Amino acid sequence: MSNVAVNNLSFRITSLASEPHNAQNVQFFGIEKQKAIASSFVVVIGLGGVGSHAAHLLLRSGVGKLRLVDFDQVTLSSLNRHAVATRQDVGIPKATCLQRHFQQIMPEAEVEAVVSMCTADNIEQLLSGQPDFVLDAIDNIHTKVALLAACKQKGIPVLCVAGAGAKADPTRLRIVDISESSIDPLARAVRHKLRRECGIPGGVPVLLSTEKPRCQLVSMVDMAEGNPLDYQIVPNFRVRTIPVLGTAPAIFGMAAASFILCQLAGSPFYGEPIIQLTGQQYDRALMRLQQREEEVFGSSEDLPVDRDDIILLLREVYRGFSARADRQVLPGGDKGLMRNTAHLHFTRWDAAKPPTVDNLVLLKAEEAEQHDAAGLQWLQQQEPEFVKKVERLLDVVRAQVMY
Repeated sequence: MSNVAVNNLSFRITSLASEPHNAQNVQFFGIEKQKAIASSFVVVIGLGGVGSHAAHLLLRSGVGKLRLVDFDQVTLSSLNRHAVATRQDVGIPKATCLQRHFQQIMPEAEVEAVVSMCTADNIEQLLSGQPDFVLDAIDNIHTKVALLAACKQKGIPVLCVAGAGAKADPTRLRIVDISESSIDPLARAVRHKLRRECGIPGGVPVLLSTEKPRCQLVSMVDMAEGNPLDYQIVPNFRVRTIPVLGTAPAIFGMAAASFILCQLAGSPFYGEPIIQLTGQQYDRALMRLQQREEEVFGSSEDLPVDRDDIILLLREVYRGFSARADRQVLPGGDKGLMRNTAHLHFTRWDAAKPPTVDNLVLLKAEEAEQHDAAGLQWLQQQEPEFVKKVERLLDVVRAQVMY
């Protein structure tokens, strides 16, 4: 790239980051992280209720380049959930619709509209140009799997969005690993196909709702009373038969945009986990910590952690996994809401410091013994990446309990 092109790109990024409408983002992230957002390239595939709202908020938050992909057109029935479409947009491609409105909202951004169905044949083209992030907001399970597999193979960060149909409760949204997704039918099906057909057991974040569907599929009798074309703009293709409350996909889309923005800014969040552990599991973990303190450090008197601290650490910080695990539920193992923690033990991260809530690491029994024997200084020399990983988790603890 020539010096002129580099200077022009730098000027454009600085301009996008410092636009008045991004002042709140700058205050939230800081100017350098907002510049990272402004220099980012995000691909959004699927521009219905979820994808349109996600793309809309990514644009308004200063993402510099967007590629918007969808084969479908705006319909009357989609106006209840689309981010920006109006009556005048009915009949035009969703990608074109968003591009036109986005040009008026933020002309500084580069917005590419791709009116095409995502298929195994064109995924390479849709993912060209080294995108920084991909949002999968596709309805079709086969296409979702092909897209997610391609992103994993290329090392492109991707967020998969599960079903928003028949849902209403915004407090039930979670972002979990695809290996934990048994609670949502669409995500569960994607998990099975990814593992069986692509050899990918996990490592893909998925946005889902733990809410049970509030209504059933629309019957053909009910659809016959209206105009089927209100539900189907492309002849001989799927007819939407899952009722959608317009607010639900909007909430999904905004949650997806928030996740992506924080990732782009290098300030990821760790949402509330999906698992539900029992009181016995917390009590057992605390008892094992007391025993280890007595056996390894000589006493468990005046232990500076209590059951509430163990709940925070076991469920929210380590999420029922050893700090050395990759946070994926193995095939045939725990699924969804439950997790076995009987094999896990807390021990001091730095043996020279007291066992405070921000100095405890969760490990398997044999890992804990090795950790106590080796010491933190040895780990810093031999496994610096693992040390950084645990320190990031402990920073989360400090931010939550020590301000």
